[in-house]
Amino acid sequence: MRGPIVENVTGERPIQHRHAITSLTYRPSYRSVVRVGGRAANRSRQRITRLKGRLVERRLERRANAGGKRRRKRKIALAASAGTVAITTGAVDIMAPSAVEAHQLSVLNASEHRVPAHLLSASDEMKQAMIEEEGARKTVYLDVAGNPTVGVGHLVTPDDGLSVGDRISDDQILDLLEKDLRIAERAAVRLLGDLPVHQHEFDALVDLIFNVGEGNVSERASPRLNQAIASGDYQGIADELSYHHAAGSKAKGLIYRSERRANIFMEASYDDPREIGSGQFT
Repeated sequence: MRGPIVENVTGERPIQHRHAITSLTYRPSYRSVVRVGGRAANRSRQRITRLKGRLVERRLERRANAGGKRRRKRKIALAASAGTVAITTGAVDIMAPSAVEAHQLSVLNASEHRVPAHLLSASDEMKQAMIEEEGARKTVYLDVAGNPTVGVGHLVTPDDGLSVGDRISDDQILDLLEKDLRIAERAAVRLLGDLPVHQHEFDALVDLIFNVGEGNVSERASPRLNQAIASGDYQGIADELSYHHAAGSKAKGLIYRSERRANIFMEASYDDPREIGSGQFT
């Protein structure tokens, strides 16, 4: 089934969307539930807080695991070098930074300097912002298009082994989010090509693609965005990050999300504009 029509605020022709716009526009998202208030709002806030805390725990666990592997490699290298001089070259290779450490180094560099997009992945700050924007559902449900959906706007696939009514854990929600983000990250890398970016600039583009789909940032669907990337015009890229309309009408949730995305890209500010009283796109 085709998704709703989504229009770029810059006035380009309407485009088709297949993923998160549906959840933001039609299903009771975290934001709409919170406005209603009551027990449902409290449960939603608690779930969001718990997931954000679990993100931090998982990051610390990854660092601890990487540190343990690093120490084991050093021990192996020392033992090998003590046994024979010929193994020295191999020892140096063994002590090379792990993939996790190399990624952490690239993220540190990206906070100060622009780096190639393929070195980056979505930051934990971006994941937290996406959880806040999309909300999180632990029970598989049918969206308005009749697609089984769960977690942070994840469309259930046969590989997930889930059916409507099934419940998943917080870790499963985050695993599915990571899975969907890897798709958006690869799409962002393809979109950016050789253009280097800061971490926060990469995050904003990942959020855009997660929100509207890769097809809607193609050269045909978003020519001005692609032209800005080709010319290295970062302000021009920022100007093309806003999508405000769905199904022919302006959606307030998309206005706030677009404002948040622009703030991330331009200022590395991941704060929720709803909470800081901003409203430049209203």
